[in-house]
Amino acid sequence: MKLQDKVAVVTGAASGFGEAIARRYAAEGAQVVCADLNDQLGKKVADEIGGAYVHADVADRDDVRTMVRTAVDRYGRLDALVNNAGITHVNRPMLDVGEEEFDRIFAVNVKSIYLAAMEVVPVMREQGGGCMINTASTAGLRPRPGLTWYNASKGAVITMTKSMAAELGPDNIRVNALCPVAGDTPLLPSFLGANTRAAFEATVPLGRLCTSEDVAKAALWLASDEAGFITGVALPVDGGRAV
Repeated sequence: MKLQDKVAVVTGAASGFGEAIARRYAAEGAQVVCADLNDQLGKKVADEIGGAYVHADVADRDDVRTMVRTAVDRYGRLDALVNNAGITHVNRPMLDVGEEEFDRIFAVNVKSIYLAAMEVVPVMREQGGGCMINTASTAGLRPRPGLTWYNASKGAVITMTKSMAAELGPDNIRVNALCPVAGDTPLLPSFLGANTRAAFEATVPLGRLCTSEDVAKAALWLASDEAGFITGVALPVDGGRAV
């Protein structure tokens, strides 16, 4: 098994990409801490995979600290942190997005990675290494109209990932980003807005949206020893849409 004896924290683990990543990691031997705001679904996932659950708002420093400490206190270390939780605004003109909504998007999608780094980097330095995987998006690689502020937040995630990888490499901490195209997650209706699914799928060379399993497989590889020399990568999981 590719993650035998490893410990991982996955945020946004109650549904969508995060749930699939948590399940895949557990199936490959990892002890997984599932973090989410949806306690009912998050606990269900954690129970089914034999992991732990933590209620966590990833934009709140105390919650992030508790999330990391839960992994270390319960399992003794933390090998992989998947910063997957994210939100968007409904696909619409950029001037129609209010300031409060803008702030929340950047808090959840961008500030969360800063907070996670503040808590997890000291742990990984002390234990001799680890990896962080940040869920970005093809929106940060090839932005389209209608999701301007979401696009910007994911562009920030990609830049943060590359800079973190360069700075943390000497500590044997790898940092990579996943860049999925839209998939069957609770955010899909917001991404589509007034667009139809068929019209969106037509923009993907492989002819479909990504599945949660597509993302989970990529996340598994990035966390495994097979990717031990891979860092600073923004990996498209997009059927060619960002080409």
